[in-house]
Amino acid sequence: MGSVSRVFVAQLVGLPVFGPDGESIGKIRDVVAALRTDRQSPRVLGAVVELATRRRIFVPMLRVTSIDTNAVTLATGSVNLRRFHQRPNEVLVVGQLLDARVQIAATDATAVVVDAAMEPTRTRDWVLGRVAIQRRTGRLGRRGPIQVLHWEEVRGPGVIELSSVPQGTDKLLAVFDTMRAADVAAALRELPAKRRYEVADSLDDERLADVFEELPEADQKELLAHLGEERAADILEAMDPDDAADLLGELPEIDQDRLLELMESEESDPVRRLLAYSADTAGGLMTPEPIVLSPDATIAEALALVRNPDITPALASMVFVCRPPSATPTGRYIGCVHLQRLLREPPSELVAGAVDAELARLPPDASLTDVTRYFAAYDLVCGPVVDDTDHLVGAVTVDDVLDHLLPAGWREGGPWEPAAAEGETANA
Repeated sequence: MGSVSRVFVAQLVGLPVFGPDGESIGKIRDVVAALRTDRQSPRVLGAVVELATRRRIFVPMLRVTSIDTNAVTLATGSVNLRRFHQRPNEVLVVGQLLDARVQIAATDATAVVVDAAMEPTRTRDWVLGRVAIQRRTGRLGRRGPIQVLHWEEVRGPGVIELSSVPQGTDKLLAVFDTMRAADVAAALRELPAKRRYEVADSLDDERLADVFEELPEADQKELLAHLGEERAADILEAMDPDDAADLLGELPEIDQDRLLELMESEESDPVRRLLAYSADTAGGLMTPEPIVLSPDATIAEALALVRNPDITPALASMVFVCRPPSATPTGRYIGCVHLQRLLREPPSELVAGAVDAELARLPPDASLTDVTRYFAAYDLVCGPVVDDTDHLVGAVTVDDVLDHLLPAGWREGGPWEPAAAEGETANA
């Protein structure tokens, strides 16, 4: 068994998983253990591995041949593609055990779990042999030093406690902080509802909004209902208007109207405009916040806007030149400038001199089929949506088109994944 004798689980998260011949299989996202009613160390059952398709599968520990600081290697590159489902007696070490409250047996002092260490046994099993804890000291609850104790030196937690007693989220959020929003969304979906709600309550609005945009509609609606109207409105404000409109469009009209009323008008107005269009038209697909410049802006100004890390690569591939006002619906639409053209022009030149005025425009009522053909015909990842009075009202990006073209449930690991049946194995 592996090149190390003790592994702290939180440090495993994100490590790549390889087959015996170096073939990439996925990344470690959590470790599954079976908690016991006595004080004996819980047995580690296996790891939750996220494939490139975002599907999370279970890999038994007996399949693991080595664990080092850079990677985990399996005995075989053939894995069971059945989606991981947690059983009642199982616990996710990162997702559920971190931040759990325990008692130090020798002193009855209360502490919080900050990590747990796996150790191999003589029988090739792995157990959670040690636990890293941190006490709160003083009236202000200052954090004390981290102690690493044998599992038998602490009391609790059990599966029942983890499913009922409120938990903090500091350590789990620290793990999530290193992950992309899409990966956090996938992790949230694997957690029990109680833990999922605790994490959602602890995330700041911007981060939670990013995660919301990566969740399937059913999970979005469930979490939105949990948050309550005021927080839900805050999250909708922080989401991209087109994603907020898609979510609101799935709610009953009375809930939709109430949430729009609670949102700030400057945030709700573009969402209301999007809701006026059918979801499968250019108007329903577009974002109302593309990069818009006036004709007297310079190439340098355009490149500065394109470099904004908060703008998606697809949206940053094109800037639009319009007469004032620059907010949609803009003044008269003049044309667009492709990113490659911006890179070829002197920074001091005006964008007006680089405008492509001939590129076809999408009308707001263009169907999804027409939009798809438009992108294929012009080899674009972003295109202007212009109304019949020559005002730019938004831009459609290829990711929004794909969202509507892919089968329902694709974010959950739908039929677009490798065509292996439940329980079937396949070479990763």
